[in-house]
Amino acid sequence: MFANHLQQNLSEETVEKIPNRNGYGDGLLEAGKRDERVVALCCDLTESTRTNLFAEEFPNRFIQVGIAEQNMASVGSGMASMGKIPFIASYAMFSPGRNWEQVRTTIAYNNSNVKIVGAHAGISVGPDGATHQAIEDIAIMRVIPNMVVIAPSDIHEARKVTLAASKYDGPVYFRVGRSAVPVVTTPESPFEIGKAYRMYSRNESHERKVGIVVTGSLLFNALMVADKLNKENVGVSVLHMPTIKPLDTEALESFAVEHGVLVTMEEHSIIGGLGGAVAEHLSETVPTKIVRMGIKDVFGESGEPDELISHFGLDVKSLISAIKMLV
Repeated sequence: MFANHLQQNLSEETVEKIPNRNGYGDGLLEAGKRDERVVALCCDLTESTRTNLFAEEFPNRFIQVGIAEQNMASVGSGMASMGKIPFIASYAMFSPGRNWEQVRTTIAYNNSNVKIVGAHAGISVGPDGATHQAIEDIAIMRVIPNMVVIAPSDIHEARKVTLAASKYDGPVYFRVGRSAVPVVTTPESPFEIGKAYRMYSRNESHERKVGIVVTGSLLFNALMVADKLNKENVGVSVLHMPTIKPLDTEALESFAVEHGVLVTMEEHSIIGGLGGAVAEHLSETVPTKIVRMGIKDVFGESGEPDELISHFGLDVKSLISAIKMLV
């Protein structure tokens, strides 16, 4: 059954869809009103990243860096060293894609209190194609010491992530998308950095048991898969893991023991993302059969968001077929 802190009556026909980048814009504005130390930097993409809301309200606390992502990371680190709480935003393909070395050395190495926002992440960017589809950002960020890595599912969770990041002392990276995605959580749903949440609990009477571990905007698809398969006598539960680093290892280990077989789902390469993180940890603690669902070892392609999700086997129908083959 669905967790009681989700939207009521979730279905593919009625679910509301809003870009989760809007949650970053709302959260940044709220964080700025709460704490005057919050500042924002952007690379000529204020509207696309939704930094424009903050820039309009607090023009003296906003810096338009221009198309210079490396400079943005370094300036952000400098501002953090002077007591500010900088949020630096660009497309994820450029930040952290283009400025990874500056993020590593000027921000993470110094444990600077900078928040890095990668917008337009994943394949659902759509027609912009492979050059603008960041499907490697989780992998390259979670390997950096001191870095927190988060993938919020929807507008409400993105807002909470932004507020939590503003209060966290240290570097944080989180990714948001351009396309409208299902609104699964509510303004009251819990979020805490480093915590995973059970979003769907299987029918205990089913002998075949599969646990889905999901992050980001695929949460809704995972819930639909679980609900449909439970009606077909396959017991599927869903563990939502918005924080990829640090992992909620306690929740993950108990989930693995309970189900025996896990399927990870992410709008990211299966190499080095959530699936990699889950497999790495459980191989040393609770050895478990794991099937990673995401983008295989290929680049993205041009197409409409829903077409690409289907093409890469991350739509509800494809995920159900994959799990049925597994069990």
